[in-house]
Amino acid sequence: MMIQSFLRTSFLFTGLAVCLVMNPFPGAIRAEDPVAADVDVAAAKDAAAKRPNAKRTAVILPFKEDINPLSGALLKRKFEAALDSGVDVIIFDIHSPGGFTMVTFELMDMVLDADDVETVAYIEKDAISGAALFALATDTILMKPDARMGDAGEIVMGEDGAFRYTEAKSRSVLAQKARDTAAATGRSVALAEKMTDKDMVVYRATNKNTGEERLLSDKEHASMQDAGDWELGTPIREAGKEMFFIANGQRAVELGMADQTVSGKEDLARVLNVQSPIPEVQRSWVDTFVLVLNMKFFTFLLLLIGLIAIAVELSAPGIGVGGLISCLCFGLFFWSRFLGGTSGWLEVMLFLMGLLFIAAEVFVIPGFGVAGIMGLALSLGSLVMASRRFSMAGEGIDWTSLGNDVALVLGAFLAFLVAGIVLTSYMGQIPGLSRLTLQAEMAPADSFVTADSAPAWQRVQIGQTGTTVSPLRPGGRVQVDDMMLDVVTEGDFVDPGNPVRVIAKQGTRVVVRLIEDSPNV
Repeated sequence: MMIQSFLRTSFLFTGLAVCLVMNPFPGAIRAEDPVAADVDVAAAKDAAAKRPNAKRTAVILPFKEDINPLSGALLKRKFEAALDSGVDVIIFDIHSPGGFTMVTFELMDMVLDADDVETVAYIEKDAISGAALFALATDTILMKPDARMGDAGEIVMGEDGAFRYTEAKSRSVLAQKARDTAAATGRSVALAEKMTDKDMVVYRATNKNTGEERLLSDKEHASMQDAGDWELGTPIREAGKEMFFIANGQRAVELGMADQTVSGKEDLARVLNVQSPIPEVQRSWVDTFVLVLNMKFFTFLLLLIGLIAIAVELSAPGIGVGGLISCLCFGLFFWSRFLGGTSGWLEVMLFLMGLLFIAAEVFVIPGFGVAGIMGLALSLGSLVMASRRFSMAGEGIDWTSLGNDVALVLGAFLAFLVAGIVLTSYMGQIPGLSRLTLQAEMAPADSFVTADSAPAWQRVQIGQTGTTVSPLRPGGRVQVDDMMLDVVTEGDFVDPGNPVRVIAKQGTRVVVRLIEDSPNV
């Protein structure tokens, strides 16, 4: 019965996971009514097309946080929803210190691949590091005069906890990405690379033959075949030695890194020739819920409650409160990680496989061996994998962050072990919890009466003896008097024809033990 209970719980969890993972929340132009938003945009475009000097439609996607897998995944969904709505212009309201390099690359590619819409980076305050590279990928960059953009040098935390410049291989990838992006969007390749390389210097250069002027770095100039035709002038003060390029809005426009300065969102609408006021995507309750579930404290609670609920469910037959709670907790965990960009079907399947291995070890294979160890490794490993984004290249592994995720999962597991010991000892004494499991009713021996029509597992009594009629490995069938019932042993294998004694009952689960001095193979 416990095996059936476990399997039913597993199937219920799998079904819940399928529903949650395959049906993530839809992005929308207006959080309160996604469908209506699409209709409004289409209607606005039709109405505008009928008017002379028609203004375009636009939407603002705020991005005012660090770049991480969670924020990146949420922005991708909102961007896809904006594309589906059919707007002419998508404006990213950027105020970010940057973050994960690989997530930044993905966001840059997302914008560069959008051919049917104009993308705009609107910088009111700061677009630093990865946020500056993300802005570089857009078609148009509009900044307030005192806003800042740049300083995209890649750093990593060392084992001593101090941040330092990354290795040359990683810096080369970042510099090449900056150069390619600037070339694709028509901006200065030298200044874009200077955002990522503090050792180079950028100069104003003039061609001696044609009088053409352009910005050249010392590295670029040294590699040119016609270097002698170019005269290096004064260096750009924001792009000197031992510094990453960073400039305010006014200076960025002078150097060609930004297109124009604006005073605010009304001026932004005028410059872009879009309808005003520009609708802005607000954070929905689903976004907030996902962010909350990804917090370490709530992650710890989900894992702890889910593990305890599984243990409670296995103590009683059928699908009960414990099974539903465990499905809900782990379903929410993987769902929030899926929307957060750190989990997918692989982690879900590894977790379920781990549970099946553990079930096989507990109910089928005696003792505790390879299956149990593999089950624990798969289950705990899948939870760690679902909590973070692993990169095969670029940044390497953030060992500090990985250690925190491992500590969180192991902490929840250890807390579960402690809670399991407490619940095992006091389950029947804690008000309310005793109703989650089936308890044997205590009554005087002379007053206990069981109807002859009752199932065998109800009529059999602790201490009665019987004979095995099938192998117990560890489950099988036993005949006690005229009753035939399903039983399990404590873990030993018992061959047919051996005498056994009933030693425990819990609901429909009847536990027997081989009577000593009898043959057993």
